Formats: sequence, C-alpha cells, structure tokens
Amino acid sequence: MNLMDDSKLPGTRLEPKPGTLYIVGTPIGNLGDLSNRAKSLLKDISVIACEDTRRSSQLLKFINSTTPLISYHKHNLKSRLPQIIELLKKKESVALISDAGMPGISDPGEELVHSAKSNNLEVICIPGPCAATTALVISGLHSRRFCFEGFLPKKQNDRDKILKVIAQEERTTIIYESPHQLTKLLEELSDNCGEERLIQVSRELTKRFEESIRSSLKEAIEFFKINKPKGEFTIVLEGKKKKKEYLISKSEAIKKLECLIKEGQRPKDAAQQIASETGYTKNWLYSELHKKLDK
Repeated sequence: MNLMDDSKLPGTRLEPKPGTLYIVGTPIGNLGDLSNRAKSLLKDISVIACEDTRRSSQLLKFINSTTPLISYHKHNLKSRLPQIIELLKKKESVALISDAGMPGISDPGEELVHSAKSNNLEVICIPGPCAATTALVISGLHSRRFCFEGFLPKKQNDRDKILKVIAQEERTTIIYESPHQLTKLLEELSDNCGEERLIQVSRELTKRFEESIRSSLKEAIEFFKINKPKGEFTIVLEGKKKKKEYLISKSEAIKKLECLIKEGQRPKDAAQQIASETGYTKNWLYSELHKKLDK
C-alpha cells in the first residue's frame, strides 16, 4: 500500500463534521510520525489554522493536500480568533495545527479551544506527537505523576517564584527551553534544587541529531559549558524526594557557612561547599545567611 494512500485503512477516512474545530497533532521532527487519520483530515478539512503558513505549506505538500491555510499565532490572536469562531458558526470545519507537536500546549491554541467551548462549538482532537511526553517516557524518571511548566516566565521575579515552586515539587517536572537560555536555566535549577538533582536534557527529538543526556544538574552544566547548546530543548527534572536526610542541623549548617566566610572564602563558594557536605541547597543557605545579616 502506498504510504500516502490511506483511503483503504479502516477508520481513517472520516468526513470532517461541519462547524467543528479539530486539534491536530503534527510531527515534532520526523514527518513519518504524522498519523494516517491526521493526513486524511488535513486533506478534507475546509481550512487549516497554523502558526507559520510557510512552514505548514511544506507539510501539506508532503501529504498532497491543497487545503487553504490561514495564520493563527500569538501576534494576531486578537484579530484572528473571532474570525475562526465565525467560520465555525457558519458550519465550516477548521483544523488547528502548530509548527510542531500538539496545539494548545505552550501556544495560543488554548485560547481558541476555550473560545470554541464557550460558544458551544464541538472540539475534536486528532492525537499526535508531543515533545513533553516523548522526553518523559525515555528519561527513566518517574512518569506516573508529573507536571508540565512549558517555557518559564522571562521576567526574573516571576521566574524566581516558579523556580521555588519547582524546587519543592515532588512530581517529575517537564520544562521547555531555547538553546541560548539553556545554561542559565540549568544554573537556576541547580541553585534552587541542588546540584545533585537528576535531570534529562533532550534536544532535536525524533530528528536526525536527536540526543538525550541524563545526569546530575552539576554534570549537565559542565557538559553544556563545553558543548554549545543547539536545537530546541525539553528538560525532564527529577522531583524532590519526600524524605531527605541532612547530616547536620540547619543552625549548624549556617554556623559552618559563616566560619568559611570569615576564613576568607567567597559566600558563593562557601555555600556550594556546605551544600555538598550537608544536603541543604545553596539557594537555601544563601537565603538563611541574608536573613541573619539583615537582623
């Protein structure tokens, strides 16, 4: 059977329902991951809303689809969303796709689905690849319970708040990051979670140069200081362990920190040393030290 001819596969050639919004998962790298059901729908649908019409036109060319494309992204959200809702009300069928993966996850598809539901319009999902779950299931970290953070806020105050929450999270946490911010994120996670916390850093998932590195945060930082980050990254972070044994009490740890600083060590280096010796995080030691100094 021809790869592109799915008409004989049972259950794949279903006519799109009028006035229905379809959320369609597309490949995150390897075009072979596009399902036959998704191919059929993208050929038969009235219109496709996508992030980048140029990029999506390549996907449509691959499956021999001539369905018209309209752009829908965070920059034209306010004007385009009501237009799409109007199309659905006029009984047109609309497919929403992203540049890669499942729409509605870390992109403006969430707002469109919310609006469609608010207007009592039917929404159907055609499942497909997702970088978050792809990275999770190959990490070897706990996958029974996990949480997804996507891209962290850019504003440092908002970012610091989220990092503190992540540090205390007992579930596995999944984060997206760009290559030029990766090292900064790893250092922030190390400061908040401790440098020995396990992490998997995956890039270019399903693509030719797919790579996943599982190590401690300290080792990951050292690796990417030598190897320049390239591609889009999905980070899977081990959750905080429920019971952590500390070798000494909190007050003793602070006293040791103060002694090292008095002996001439820089506060940053002293905090790192005490963190590695006692199990307390460098970030917590810093915080407690400043509380004492402020009194």
